[in-house]
Amino acid sequence: MGNSVEYYISKGLDPQMAAYYASGRRRITDVVPNDDFTLTITFDNGEKRILDMKPNLVPGTVFAPFRELADFRRVYLDDAHAICWDIDPTVDSNVVWSNKVDLCPDSCYVDSVPVMGV
Repeated sequence: MGNSVEYYISKGLDPQMAAYYASGRRRITDVVPNDDFTLTITFDNGEKRILDMKPNLVPGTVFAPFRELADFRRVYLDDAHAICWDIDPTVDSNVVWSNKVDLCPDSCYVDSVPVMGV
């Protein structure tokens, strides 16, 4: 087991993130885009959670290109198990790093809610 919640709070994390780190980090194993601009995310402990992306999909942000459902649905997991989108799907983001928008797996867990009934 890792450090305590109090330890992570002493390092400047908020209580929710401190509790996450104290319980052990999770790895994303699958992501499915939903028609309501949410993501169903599966973690390495088998847990499924829903992340609402609508608040992020606003003009002027890095997520603006994915406001159209067809573009939002191009989500994928990269080699580091981060949730990603390629801004231009014809460009290899492994070659042109500035083409990829990604989400931190830790924040995906903390900012999502459990899928009920699974």
